Amino acid sequence: MIQEFRLPDLGEGLTDAELVQWLVAEGDAVELNQTLAEVETAKAVVELPSPFAGAVQRLHAAAGETVEVGAPLVTFALAGGEAAAPPQDDSGSIADAAAESAPAAPSAAVDAIVSASEPEPEPAAARQATLVGYGAAGRSGARARRRPRRPGTMLPVPTSAPISTSGERPRSTPPVRHLARTLGVDLAQLAVDGRPVTRAEVESAAAAAAPGAALGADPRMRRHPIRGVRKHTAAAMVRSAFTAPHASTFVTIDVTESLHLLDALSRDRALDGHRIGVLSLTAKAVCLALGRTPLLGARWDEEAGEILEPTYVHLGIAVATDRGLVVPNVRDAHAMPLVDLADAIADIVSAARAGTVTPAQLTGGTFTITNVGVFGVDGGTPILNPGESGILALGAIRRQPWEHEGEIALRDVATLSLSFDHRVVDGAEAARFLTDVAGVLREPGRALLLR
Repeated sequence: MIQEFRLPDLGEGLTDAELVQWLVAEGDAVELNQTLAEVETAKAVVELPSPFAGAVQRLHAAAGETVEVGAPLVTFALAGGEAAAPPQDDSGSIADAAAESAPAAPSAAVDAIVSASEPEPEPAAARQATLVGYGAAGRSGARARRRPRRPGTMLPVPTSAPISTSGERPRSTPPVRHLARTLGVDLAQLAVDGRPVTRAEVESAAAAAAPGAALGADPRMRRHPIRGVRKHTAAAMVRSAFTAPHASTFVTIDVTESLHLLDALSRDRALDGHRIGVLSLTAKAVCLALGRTPLLGARWDEEAGEILEPTYVHLGIAVATDRGLVVPNVRDAHAMPLVDLADAIADIVSAARAGTVTPAQLTGGTFTITNVGVFGVDGGTPILNPGESGILALGAIRRQPWEHEGEIALRDVATLSLSFDHRVVDGAEAARFLTDVAGVLREPGRALLLR
């Protein structure tokens, strides 16, 4: 019996995922719930368990491809199975192979080839749910998208260019065809008397139609596909920047006393194994300040016409990873003592860099901290994590001359930068919040007064 496993709905409204790596190969025997592959969504790297026990007959996607929810991933041959569909070559689907090797055909013929190569939709009762769900019904025709993606439209070729009227498929080498697809150039408009189209002609046509497009043809240009975490983070930041009216405020403070406290804690044998740093102390100060100005942790609900004010703090920590920026959050950070909060932050930062944070840890945050000081940056205007009303940037700590007790002395100084949603928070509230955070970092003993 032949069974097909399709990419399930991984939750959070995600419509696709990037295949990171296969953990099985064609011909392997797998057991029920054995991990088949790792896929990366906008949220995290997720392991896909097998919904069947049997033999892997075919893998439908390659590492690095983006696969839509509901698209085929693996074909299994179960015990007592039937003959499998003919294998496809490495170039993609049967339809892709046919289209690449045959003359140009009418779109109806191509549609017939695609229909013949794809399985009929399964009845709803036959679907087997895995992970969060199985994906949208009626998507059985979806196939893995191969990168680089073909542009949706072709660039117009200057009217002075000779055009073939023979109706035959234009001749060119595979690299030239690939370049033409990348630059959006229609080879049929460049073919003359059956002669192969050259790379120079494609580059010239692209430059004439859209001068900026020719940059991609320069062999010195490095290409970085926009996908995975970076793709979705970029989309989220654009939504945030053009939805919430951002405002920012700053304060520069003397944090020498905080560093003295942290130094004393690091030498306390009772705290061996715990790493309490400036980020942890700042996180504690933020939790205390949010208790006094809770609107910095609120959300603007446009549809309901309400401001949602939480009575808790799910504290987001922005983490730079090889895959892009992620913001896991510490649940109920407001209820944690400093040592527990430091441990929780260390754990989620490690998980984020390893790609093992769960979707639950990446959603539901109420306020975010980003530590730009680790990069030697003094401050900035951070963009709000979508849905949140406040984000604090912790700048680099620098030893510099500073007024202290009526004299000039070398002190440890840092800048705090706060961005906030001006629909939810007005300037006075933002200033009170930032003053409270600064007060704790300037004089850690003030934390006793904020309860």
